[in-house]
Amino acid sequence: MGRRYNTSVSGFAYLTTTASASFKTSETSPLLPIFLSTAAREMSSDSYSTVSSEMNKPLLLSARTTTELKACIRGGADDGHEEEEELISSSSSDVNSKDDNDNLQPTPSPISLSVPDESNIQSATGKNAIDIPLLFYFLFFYIFNYGYSMANKLTIKEAPGFPLTISALQLGLGSLYGIFLWLAPEARTPPKILPSDLLKMMPVALCTVGSHSASVFGYAHGSVSFVQIVKAAEPVFAAFLSQFLYNKPVSRSKWFCLPIIIGGVILASVNEVNFSWIALFSACISNFIAAFRGNETKRLLMTDGIKDRIGGAGNQFAITAIMGFLLWTPVAYFREGSLWSSQLWPALITSSGEPSFRKLLFTSAIFYYGYNELRTVTLKKISAVSGSIANTAKRIIVILGVGLALGESLNVWKILGSIIAIFGVLLYSTV
Repeated sequence: MGRRYNTSVSGFAYLTTTASASFKTSETSPLLPIFLSTAAREMSSDSYSTVSSEMNKPLLLSARTTTELKACIRGGADDGHEEEEELISSSSSDVNSKDDNDNLQPTPSPISLSVPDESNIQSATGKNAIDIPLLFYFLFFYIFNYGYSMANKLTIKEAPGFPLTISALQLGLGSLYGIFLWLAPEARTPPKILPSDLLKMMPVALCTVGSHSASVFGYAHGSVSFVQIVKAAEPVFAAFLSQFLYNKPVSRSKWFCLPIIIGGVILASVNEVNFSWIALFSACISNFIAAFRGNETKRLLMTDGIKDRIGGAGNQFAITAIMGFLLWTPVAYFREGSLWSSQLWPALITSSGEPSFRKLLFTSAIFYYGYNELRTVTLKKISAVSGSIANTAKRIIVILGVGLALGESLNVWKILGSIIAIFGVLLYSTV
């Protein structure tokens, strides 16, 4: 093996030299302090007690040992262990040595070696505490989504001829909450966007209001549960757009999931009592535009500096909601403006009925804005798979909860089709 020195410190230096030789032959080098600690434990009890008392003192190694340690750690760094090179804090000083019957008398060079703190290791391996705020985010995300679906359908029933106007007003009234947060002291930092940023955000704003308006139009002509089942097929449209328009190839396993989603939607539509081609096409258009929005949002956030100037997902949705309201109001007026004074305005100012139209409109706007912002915050805190499971649970809650509350048809084929479609969406998101 080699010559064993008399003192405990020299003995520990000998173990270090042996460690460096073993490191050279190993493919992956462990951290040096852990090896030294293990080597020390394998010594005899007398030597170990002596070495333990010397562990807090600077360890003096010969120049040859220092050179071997450096070469060892450089070899480990070549294999991807760059952090180990920091274990040598200083190089050895000049050494005056002479060869006397192969005995070395080097001038030692101090090397500081740190031993990991056992308390820190235990705290690092402890279990994470339950994220209570995240649980509340999920809770209110589901409550707001369910509340919006209910209030939106009741609002449309009160004014069935104004789906475009209702969708525009929901964006406008909901965005008031975002504006309030900007004006309230220390609530939310306002964005610092440039005029050129607004032009870059225009596609996202158009997609936001387009997808929302198409969805509201579908609710006006079909049941909530049916529209939700069709909207579950959004990955089908996202796959085609990614593959053929944005040049982002979709894996073969995801393509195999699409027939499952489509088959479930067809099965749920066959025996739908309130089936409507307008509701079907409106929900499909909403899916198509929503797939565009996802890709355009990713492209927007890749622009240099715009993410910092916007200042967060909450600000981004507030800006796009305001822009969507301003862009869509002229369209709603062109299509439905002739009836605003004779039908819409009297419905807004009257208090007949409970709840009244204006209460339902305001409630649906707040729920819509709230669940979209909560969705953005919640999905940023969890993994993609967890987000897919959360969206799947949301679909189930809305389809069953709103369907039962509003007395919509929930026959066996509709439930089975929705289960198959939602399962296909979950599978698509996880493969």
